[in-house]
Amino acid sequence: MARAVRTALGSRSIVLVGMPGCGKSAVGRRLAPRLDLPFVDADEQIERAAGQTITEIFADHGEAYFREGERKVIARLLSQGPQVLATGGGAFMIAETRENIRRSGISVWLKAEMPLLLRRVLKRDTRPLLQNDPEGVMQRLMAARYPVYATADITVESRDVPHDTIVNEVIEALAHSPLLACSTDPPGDPAVTVGETS
Repeated sequence: MARAVRTALGSRSIVLVGMPGCGKSAVGRRLAPRLDLPFVDADEQIERAAGQTITEIFADHGEAYFREGERKVIARLLSQGPQVLATGGGAFMIAETRENIRRSGISVWLKAEMPLLLRRVLKRDTRPLLQNDPEGVMQRLMAARYPVYATADITVESRDVPHDTIVNEVIEALAHSPLLACSTDPPGDPAVTVGETS
């Protein structure tokens, strides 16, 4: 199935979107070799380009500056051919970035519930937007972002299971997506949702 998905992708990328802690990087690192594609983490590329951590960029220049740099980096990455690309939590909120992703890739929302997200992000202190009142901030971000994330081509439920389970579900969703020629499903709603909430 993975080989059929890779062939059907052609020059398009798989772009993982979702909240901090939903597993974009962990899933992406496992998904990429299954599809014989490189894995790229947009946040790592932004830090490399800026010579600063994301926390430092936010502190020194503010969120608007960071988002503009993020937009440029993602546009550059998408122009470099097929890959599995993990994006930052706010990247998909930028209309121009969503359009670039639509033109050059298939977007996959890793949808996760609050308890899982909080448990994961509280293990790290690298999320500048979540430094104070992480639960309240997370609730506000989810309320603002989930309706936009829901416009992604594919939704897969991210939950407390092995990452390889989520990888398998992403591949299955891609294989059954009418956006790819390997689909054997009848035409219909192009959005595909896989997984169960726990």
